[in-house]
Amino acid sequence: MLTDLKRATSPSMGVTFVRIILGVIMFAHGAQKVMGWFGGSGLEATAGHFARGIGVSTPLFYIAAFTEFFGGIALILGVLSRFFGLGILIEMFVAMIKVHIPVGFFMNWGSTAGRGEGFEYNLALLAMSGLIVLAGPGLLAVGDWEPRILGKLFPHAENRFHPRLQTR
Repeated sequence: MLTDLKRATSPSMGVTFVRIILGVIMFAHGAQKVMGWFGGSGLEATAGHFARGIGVSTPLFYIAAFTEFFGGIALILGVLSRFFGLGILIEMFVAMIKVHIPVGFFMNWGSTAGRGEGFEYNLALLAMSGLIVLAGPGLLAVGDWEPRILGKLFPHAENRFHPRLQTR
């Protein structure tokens, strides 16, 4: 009983919780952009909005949209979590710099027309993805393949790529 409680409250279980929640959030946002689900406009319309309204080129938009969509699924399953976590981290950093920092910190809670959203939400997603990049996928993951892949590419640094918070 005590070992079950210890495992359920371990840092790896916390990372698992963050990974799955971030995966659900990113999948939903990616599905809006890619598939037009959940009230989204779909791929072509959203690509046009990003190009005209924000100045993001179509190829970069596609990378961002598919990183959210497939990255969300991968995070939920715990596959290539660090890879997609890094992609989301970069995407949130760019979104903050390009769009949200000029608006300020707070979100537009009053839905004031013509005023965008602040960067607090993006900062939270950036922190969540950073945790996954640094700590790995946690428990209940299909696989943590990045340490093995990077360990083969850099055999003398293999120990540096293994997750620090994993418990057995």
